[in-house]
Amino acid sequence: MSDIQVGVISCSGEECLGGTLSRLATRKVMETLRKGKVVSLCLPLYIAGGDEEREFAKEYPVIAVDGCDKCCAKRATLKYSGEVKDALVLSELLGEDIALSKVVSARDLKEEHYHMANNIAKEICKKVDEVLAE
Repeated sequence: MSDIQVGVISCSGEECLGGTLSRLATRKVMETLRKGKVVSLCLPLYIAGGDEEREFAKEYPVIAVDGCDKCCAKRATLKYSGEVKDALVLSELLGEDIALSKVVSARDLKEEHYHMANNIAKEICKKVDEVLAE
C-alpha cells in the first residue's frame, strides 16, 4: 500500500481566511510533510470538468479540506467522483469567526495565521497517515 497516493482537495474560497488556510496547509502537506504521498486536486478545475482530477478521485482516496461549512470540496467530490475518504472543516476546527474572517491576502497574514496553517497541516497529515495505514 506504500505506492498509493492520497488526494487532498482543498477549498478554493478566497473570500474568507478558512479558504486561504486550507490551501496553505494543503500545499505544506504536499510539498514538505508528506511529499510524494499526497496529490493536491484543484477544486475549480474539478468543478469545471477536469477529467484527470475526477478520475484520480475515483481511483484513489481523497480527503476534502473545506474552509467553511458549505463544504464545497467535499460536495464536489461526492457529486463527480464518489465518497471522500475523510474530511476536515476548518470552521469546525478553528471556529466560525476565525474561518470566516476577511483576512485573506497573503500580505495580510500574521504569524498567528501561519501557526494555524501549520496546525491544520498536522491534522491533514493525521488523516493521510490513517489512509496510508489501511
